[in-house]
Order: sequence, then C-alpha cells, then structure tokens
Amino acid sequence: MESNTTHTDPRPAEGIVFELGSLYSYFAQLTDKRKPKGLRYPLALILTLLVLAKLAGQDRPSGIAEWVQNRAELLAKAMKLKRAKMPHHSTYRRILADVIEITQLETLVSRFLQSRPKAGRSVVIVIDGKTLRGSIPSAQERGIHLLAAYLPAKKLVLAQVEVDGKENEIVAAPRLLAGVDLYKKIVVADAMHTQRQLSLQIFLAGGDYVWLVKENQPSLLWDIEKLFEPPQPIPGLGDPPGDFKTAVKTGKGHGRIEERRITVSSRLKDYVDWPYL
Repeated sequence: MESNTTHTDPRPAEGIVFELGSLYSYFAQLTDKRKPKGLRYPLALILTLLVLAKLAGQDRPSGIAEWVQNRAELLAKAMKLKRAKMPHHSTYRRILADVIEITQLETLVSRFLQSRPKAGRSVVIVIDGKTLRGSIPSAQERGIHLLAAYLPAKKLVLAQVEVDGKENEIVAAPRLLAGVDLYKKIVVADAMHTQRQLSLQIFLAGGDYVWLVKENQPSLLWDIEKLFEPPQPIPGLGDPPGDFKTAVKTGKGHGRIEERRITVSSRLKDYVDWPYL
C-alpha cells in the first residue's frame, strides 16, 4: 500500500477552472473526512477519475487505478495537473469505504442528473428494484437490494435507495420518490407499487401515475374487470352509454405479425375510491 505524509498538491498554484454545474463541481460539495495534512489528491478529482473509469467498464479499484494510470498524461493535461502521477488502487478503496457519505453522494448525483439539459421531453419515470449481483452471502441471506428511479428513454438512473433487509420496496418507494422532481412526470411501476399513499404523494408533487392492478388490490381489480366486461343485455333497455376508446397498432418483427390493442375509459373516476384517479 502506498502512503504519503508530505502535502504535495498536484493542482496548479492558480487553481483549477471547471464549469459551474459540472459533475466535478457537484463532487466538490461533498464532505471530505480526511485530514487536510498530507492529502495528495482532492476528493472531487478522485471521484471524477473513478466515474470515468466506471463508464469505461471498470468495476474494481485495481481496474480503475490501472485504467486511469494508462491515461495519466491525457487526464493530467485535461485537468491541468502539475504531474501525471495518479492515485493508487488503495486510495480508491479507502475513499469508497471510509470517506464518502453515501447518502450525501447519492443526493448530489441525483441533483446533477436531474439538472442535465434534456433533448425533447422525457416524462416517464420508472421505478424498479434489483438485487446487486455478487452481494448475496449465502442462500439463506439477502443481498443488497436497490430500488431505482430511472428514465427509460435516456437509460439514466435519477436516484436509488437501498431497501433494508427488514422492509420491502413498498416502504422504500416513498423515500425514493421524495428525492426526485416529479413535476409533470408520469411514474410507472409494477403492481406491488399500486398503493394509495404513493399515488397521493406523486399527485401532490405535481406528477401522475400509471399502475398495474393485480390481486394485491382486489376491490380495484374487480371494478376494472367489471367495467370492461361485455355488457349484459337487459330486455327492453339499450346498452348504457360509454366512453370507451380503442387504439390498435400492428407491427411485424421476429418472423411474426403482432397486433396490440388498448381500450381506455375514464368512467371509474366517478365511483372508485382511489386518490386522483
């Protein structure tokens, strides 16, 4: 392991010029738990190098350090560093394990991603949970499970929270969405998240929702099924007026022709007790 007790700042005496609103500027807001004496690399610099290596497919500190070192001259020139010596892999390990406040980092990264200019209007936010590969210690124990909010059109994760072993995604979802700008956004999720309180939270934040309904909401499921069932004829009476609208899309791919059909109605809002349906 490399060690250093002498303060040798690689930055030029006049400082580094970086764009306000850049990822580097967000990293510069993080709390650095390290003692100032003997610091060789600023925290924002280390994290920026780490992100670049991660984007190139490096997942381990040793691979990150090697990727950065192989581009030392280029990176030193781009970041206006005095010399091209880059951090040892132990530095990345120590920063990730002991220095970074995970909650603070996630909040800043989420703010950065949501501040990015968007080409066009991407209004759909999907929330979904996954267990991290390689994080399950044994068959009897649960691995690290994250619930994420992301833009599918951009393939961009806006925010994520860890689902504690004693809770489930239903409990974590309100905490996740509390840190996301939902104004004029449409939140989509699987049937687990079809919950009244979450629907209310999204609406009050200026957004809307599209839920799947299954047996976890039996009353709502029954209402939907009855609404779309073919009407039973009543002697002497015509069919009650409806507002059903149907759209059909036909496509060809993978050696077959597919026809997709959707029928919609707003009649449930008149009598179903669901927040802002």
